[in-house]
Amino acid sequence: MKHDRIDEILEQWQQESPQLDVSALAVVGRVLRIARLLEKHRETVLAPYGLNVWSFDVLATLRRQGPPYQLKPTELYSLLMLSSGAMTNRIDRLEEDGVVKRIRDPNDRRSVSVQLTPKGIELTDTVMPVLFEKENQFLAQFTKTETQTFIKLLRRFLVSLNEIEK
Repeated sequence: MKHDRIDEILEQWQQESPQLDVSALAVVGRVLRIARLLEKHRETVLAPYGLNVWSFDVLATLRRQGPPYQLKPTELYSLLMLSSGAMTNRIDRLEEDGVVKRIRDPNDRRSVSVQLTPKGIELTDTVMPVLFEKENQFLAQFTKTETQTFIKLLRRFLVSLNEIEK
């Protein structure tokens, strides 16, 4: 089996501080590195469409809600784990691009929803298959059983981390 940069780091720690248990680094270091590489890959795939990871996340979150493809800003920032200020700035930029619009509640002028425009729906529907196909190519090296095992382990790990966060 080939070695990666994390193996080198683990060997260095073993040399410098053999008493340290660095086994978690074998997992966490790789997960962090994989996340960075996947995010960089996503940026590359999304750039020709005028999108980046955060803008695609907003559009995809609205798109998967189903018609009328809208959420309140508080629901959006909760789903995307952002602050309200960050969400406002993102909505402003996406609205300028014409892919989302704010809709005022006729019964409560203080209440607003964010909705995908037809342009936003079309853009999201164009990008999703391209992105998912490229990401599926990364998994093609694994058998179906390996992929299912990988999914189960990652889910269990993420659920446990979410419990700690509460």
